[in-house]
Amino acid sequence: MTELELNPGDVVVIRAFDDVPEHRFRVDEVFEDCVTGFALTGPLAGEYGEPSLELIIRVVTKTG
Repeated sequence: MTELELNPGDVVVIRAFDDVPEHRFRVDEVFEDCVTGFALTGPLAGEYGEPSLELIIRVVTKTG
């Protein structure tokens, strides 16, 4: 996978994992191996999470 340039405020798509379907996620902070933020869609909508960068399929909305 190519290196993603992520910034706080970006909206990304998180791939399905376990019993959680693919969903959109707003990034609050970007770290070396994960991002933090909140799920926007799906059964976890409104929930805080720390998905690894490997779970990000694509960027939907870029900020800045």
